Amino acid sequence: MNAVSSSQVNITDVVLRDGHQSLIATRLRTEDMLPACAQLDAIGYHSLEVWGGATFDACVRFLKEDPWERLRAFKDAMPNTPLQMLLRGQNLLGYRHYADDVVERFVAKSADNGVDVFRVFDALNDLRNLETAMRAVKASGKHAQGTICYTVSPVHTLAMYVDQAKRLVDMGADSIAIKDMAGLLTPYATGELVAALVEAVDVPVHLHAHATSGLAPMCHLKAVEAGCRHIDTCISAFAGGTSHPATESMVAAFQGTEYDSGLDLEALKEIGDYFRGVRQKYAAFESEFTREDVSVQINQVPGGMMSNLANQLKEQNALSKIRDVFNEIPRVRADLGYPPLVTPTSQIVGTQAVMNVLTGERYKTITNEVKRYLQGGYGHPPAAVDTAVRRQAIGNSPVEEGRPADRLNPEMARLKKDIGELAEGEEDVLTYAMFPELGRDYLQGRRDGSLVPEPVPAPDAGDASRPVTEGVPTEFVIDVHGESYEVQITGVGGNSGGKRQVYLTLDGMPEEVVFEAKDAFVGGETAGRARASQPGHVTTSMPGNIVDVLVAKGDRVEEGQAVLITEAMKMETEVQARVSGTVEAVHVAKGDRVTPGEVLIEIA
Repeated sequence: MNAVSSSQVNITDVVLRDGHQSLIATRLRTEDMLPACAQLDAIGYHSLEVWGGATFDACVRFLKEDPWERLRAFKDAMPNTPLQMLLRGQNLLGYRHYADDVVERFVAKSADNGVDVFRVFDALNDLRNLETAMRAVKASGKHAQGTICYTVSPVHTLAMYVDQAKRLVDMGADSIAIKDMAGLLTPYATGELVAALVEAVDVPVHLHAHATSGLAPMCHLKAVEAGCRHIDTCISAFAGGTSHPATESMVAAFQGTEYDSGLDLEALKEIGDYFRGVRQKYAAFESEFTREDVSVQINQVPGGMMSNLANQLKEQNALSKIRDVFNEIPRVRADLGYPPLVTPTSQIVGTQAVMNVLTGERYKTITNEVKRYLQGGYGHPPAAVDTAVRRQAIGNSPVEEGRPADRLNPEMARLKKDIGELAEGEEDVLTYAMFPELGRDYLQGRRDGSLVPEPVPAPDAGDASRPVTEGVPTEFVIDVHGESYEVQITGVGGNSGGKRQVYLTLDGMPEEVVFEAKDAFVGGETAGRARASQPGHVTTSMPGNIVDVLVAKGDRVEEGQAVLITEAMKMETEVQARVSGTVEAVHVAKGDRVTPGEVLIEIA
């Protein structure tokens, strides 16, 4: 990285990753980013964040792009600027903990393909979940940035954050990042935290603060005054709201001072103008819920999560309970040991709070994710959890105290064997590791030459009066026999035959499903299946795919027994029998698509 004066502010621009992930569901295509890369490379940024987060998933799932090829293309196009990625520690870029050998190989291949700076974090700030990834980054000779997820609670003190920073440096961190994913930082709290960290560690301190509350630019200012010399910004076309402060604005703020970044405002303006034009192409993915919302400072619930809850309750005719849910979220978070509200803990806390309110009894229904959390499946909570809640959730089941990944056997050899000749290199094996079903389909489609990227959706073809730039956002909660999910629709595709294609995000993780409109039900039937009307009718409340059928006709089942496994929002869920009895009919098979309210299994 370029040598700079000790007081100069260094800027990492996130337009190629977090900017479009925050505002348009991670849908920006490589072809629309590459034309600006030469200009970005010439600016003189400290680094450019280009990979990680949800970009890997979106490339494979929707855009039908090879994420590794995207990374190589960026490296070729921007040889003079360090490229940066966001890595979820032992979770990498997938949705579970991976064995150490997978983590090691993923980091090594990411470095080989162009990543220079790895920002590594864990949702619980359980630093054990960072150990393997940090070691692997150091072994690759790249920059390891240890990350602290910022939140507010009785146990999240300056002393705790300083201790974590010191431990990260002992782990080999070349720099420390403060990751304020919810926009909870205030300017003076930022100054105090940064000053403490700068005094405690001998490595640079970076600030990554989302602009959700509208305070992030002021937080940047106070951070710099307190000794921080590295800030994350986003080119103005993709800045503000749930994204980040505008690069141009922060450059202008420090211009002519001892902190002057040295970046050219005119050159930055040209890049902003380019991306403003590009953003218009993706108007269907815009959402009103990505705007600035200071409410996060009132109840410490991230803005997107708050708007999700409001609209989800509205969809369930329970909007009158919104205040109850907002009041319940801090209680659940306290019960669970004050986890930071970031993927996946924001979903774990928020959905359980909704369940508690809507069922009328706290923890009457407990999601499987809460159970897994309380069993130690994600690591150590920041504080002690409520013992009564833990007992109610998992009974006398043992709590795993060790590092979660210590229970995982090496996986790379098996993964390589499983995917076989579809993998043309180790990168393909790692794509398959992140998303087994999706990855296999992608690699098979690549071999067959049948990959077709999703179309950039136009407005509903049935409504010619609606302008192309209008998005149609809506949000709701989906309950699945003790599991619940927060869903945000950020754009709506074509509508035909009663079916509507929608594009969803789960805290920045994109998903696409096809919902069937209510008026598509004919004669009480949906997709040829009857509507559930009896206690013995097993159904689902969420659209998804059947992963496995666990029973057959004639089997005896007990109430609460898992009879199906479905997959939706990239998570597998057990569907349970609500009565004891004998299976009289099974109406689904592995791979079937199912929609809410259908009879999938009959028990009598």
